[in-house]
Amino acid sequence: MSHANISIAVQPEPFDTGEMYHQLSQCTPSPGAVVTFTGLVRDLDNDKNIIALELEHYPGMTEKSLQTIAQQAASKWPIQAISLVHRIGRLEAGHPIVAVGVASAHRVAAFNACEFIMDYLKNDAPFWKKEIRTDGEQWVASKQSDVAAKHRWQD
Repeated sequence: MSHANISIAVQPEPFDTGEMYHQLSQCTPSPGAVVTFTGLVRDLDNDKNIIALELEHYPGMTEKSLQTIAQQAASKWPIQAISLVHRIGRLEAGHPIVAVGVASAHRVAAFNACEFIMDYLKNDAPFWKKEIRTDGEQWVASKQSDVAAKHRWQD
């Protein structure tokens, strides 16, 4: 079992990826790699012009799901720390929606864990997204490409 320090936040407020990086880089012993990923709200998807996304979640259940995903990553790779922040509410196109940071002694572990977390988050975290587009609003269904990305990690 990993002893990674895991930080999870679900919030409407913007986050500071610089602060996330700083916190992850302060691990003891010093990490050899810190990998971060920031996801943004796209303004175009399948030729539909997106103005914003409206994100809803199930409080308590969402945080628990994200914690489980982070713990799974920490059990697969030698991870020192994981930071995961996901925003909720109305988010305008171009604005940050999610950030994942991973600190490890090794870059390959940090990259893999970061990608694993995003692949599982896209499939398993209880978030509901509604696109607000120039031609109306629509709830977003799961994408087959996200399901395929998750399956590549399964043994």
